[in-house]
Amino acid sequence: MSTWTAEELHSLDRVSEIRVAGRRQDGSLRTLTIVWHVVIDGNVYVRSVRGVEGGWYKGVMHHHEGAISWDGKTREVTYTPDATVDDQIDTAYLNKYGNGSPTRAIINAAAKATTLRIEPR
Repeated sequence: MSTWTAEELHSLDRVSEIRVAGRRQDGSLRTLTIVWHVVIDGNVYVRSVRGVEGGWYKGVMHHHEGAISWDGKTREVTYTPDATVDDQIDTAYLNKYGNGSPTRAIINAAAKATTLRIEPR
């Protein structure tokens, strides 16, 4: 497994949205979907604002592989459930996106249940 470069992490931290997609059974990518993300200690995290019913989340959970796209870059990735730093993720979302209702929706219990760490392949 590879790691994020310092340049990639800086770029990911700077952009407000990324696009994520899982893989279909035949290996092709599902449709890229815009999500909010945060970077903490060299790791990239996402959550589904619709909880486990989110379409992109369901697609990612089938094979735990896919891709992300941001700022003109695309990277093959793995998606790993990871609730180990949920409090830090909540704080990072609040710091990055403010305390409005969209942020509160991404830090609620249903969204927390979908916390994924994204790792480059």
